[in-house]
Amino acid sequence: MIYSVVTKISIGIAAVVISYTSAAADPSWMPTTGRTSQPVGHYEFCQQYPTECQPNEPTAIPELTDELWEQMIEVNDAVNTVIVPRTDEEMHGVAELWSYPTAEGDCEDYALLKQYMLQRTGVPRSALLITVLRQPNGAGHAVLTVKTDRGDFVLDNLNERILAWNETDYLYLKRQSERDAGEWIAIVDDRDILVGSVR
Repeated sequence: MIYSVVTKISIGIAAVVISYTSAAADPSWMPTTGRTSQPVGHYEFCQQYPTECQPNEPTAIPELTDELWEQMIEVNDAVNTVIVPRTDEEMHGVAELWSYPTAEGDCEDYALLKQYMLQRTGVPRSALLITVLRQPNGAGHAVLTVKTDRGDFVLDNLNERILAWNETDYLYLKRQSERDAGEWIAIVDDRDILVGSVR
């Protein structure tokens, strides 16, 4: 009798451990670790727009419904079509300046505007995460990651398609924290990809 109970408990614990391990290793979501440095451009953006860099309300991960997918496509297409790509040096005479674009902008400006627009449709800010990465040529880049119950999806000004993060050939470095829009967390991207001189 005792052996039977112990066996059932052991099987139950093993099932929980296996379930947890599978969820933790699920490639649909970016593997993240602890806090890391905030990009200087985002820090300066937060000084100008402090309400956009506050702790987020605890919310459930959004369900990837047809409606949300259509909103993501619509926002991605609209921003990519309307905003003309230009560097911060060309626009402002400085190497880096994060801002909401009106007619032109660079990668993080596209991401900020997409974040703003999707938040206004009701997507929680905790699911709309500016993400910094390296392109295959080694150049830095920023995109908007939308966290859903079916994985992390990337809205990118260099690609008209919305892809799951692990379907891209980028090396992901860090992104905004789900808990606090003013904090950043590191991404452990250990996929077997070749990016410039980084790998």
